[in-house]
Amino acid sequence: MKFKLSLSVAALLAAALCAAQAFGQAVSDYPSKAIRIIVPVAPGGNVDIVARTVAAELAKSMGQPVIVENRPSAASIVGTQIVAKAAPDGYTLLAHSSTFFTAPTISANAGYDPVRDFAPITLTCKAPMFMEVHPSVPARTVAEFVALAKAKPGEMTNANSGNGSTGHMAGEVFASRAGVKLLNVFYKGSAQAVIDVIGGQAMLMFDQISTSGPYVKGGKLRALAVTSLQRSPLFPDVPTMAESGYPGYEDVTLNFLLAPAGTPKEIIAKLHAEVAKAYRQPELIKRFAERSIELVASPSPEAFGETIKSEVARLSKVARDAGIKAE
Repeated sequence: MKFKLSLSVAALLAAALCAAQAFGQAVSDYPSKAIRIIVPVAPGGNVDIVARTVAAELAKSMGQPVIVENRPSAASIVGTQIVAKAAPDGYTLLAHSSTFFTAPTISANAGYDPVRDFAPITLTCKAPMFMEVHPSVPARTVAEFVALAKAKPGEMTNANSGNGSTGHMAGEVFASRAGVKLLNVFYKGSAQAVIDVIGGQAMLMFDQISTSGPYVKGGKLRALAVTSLQRSPLFPDVPTMAESGYPGYEDVTLNFLLAPAGTPKEIIAKLHAEVAKAYRQPELIKRFAERSIELVASPSPEAFGETIKSEVARLSKVARDAGIKAE
């Protein structure tokens, strides 16, 4: 009996050793096949464009195809859930933006925890926004808009791409700081929201400079301020929110790369290093800077993990204070 037990133990130990060796080999050989990056929004926006750029750079440096797959849905939940449930082997990744932080707070069916269910890899970019209005709005500064909003509480319409979207939350942060009440108008995407502000159906919008910039230059929209701490080099005459009476105000959209929780640290470290290496190309940085998008990698996956925690805490408080309810 003791002899048979010893054989069983030996067999288990041998199996465990083989499994550990196989796992170690898989990590050291990574990647040995195509990598898939899920983008949970429609093609053409900043998340998609930056993800495709990162995918192309990873494919070049890692020697395997990196395929971008768009899985758009309301609040980007479907694509996010796919990655949360994927095998933690480094072959299914998620490219997302700041809506990732808020969906679990304000959506009844988000189905994921932004801290627990994902392994942070790195930031991929920061995109500042305009606070912009239709030219017919009788306000040329933030202070003038605040005075108008206080005179007409709940009548100033804030167009955005949905409950918990970056534009929605930026508007709520502003409303809280300014002590005003906005009327949120939700659209299925930011493109339609911009069109309606241009058409005068809505008055206000917080939107990325990269997408609204041409309309501001063309006079179809009026930019009152930028949401970054520094003025945009592309629009040097537009003041920051801090210069407009809100010290320390910063609300930029973050884009980033994540893996399922449990992905080996060695794989996470390799992916982070490859993105950081790609971002050392001056021509790549310049190409995106011309669209007012700052390509930036986190100092480390751990540092990005702390960013996730702080953003979830910050935006959850904004949602609670604004009384935003789960849909």
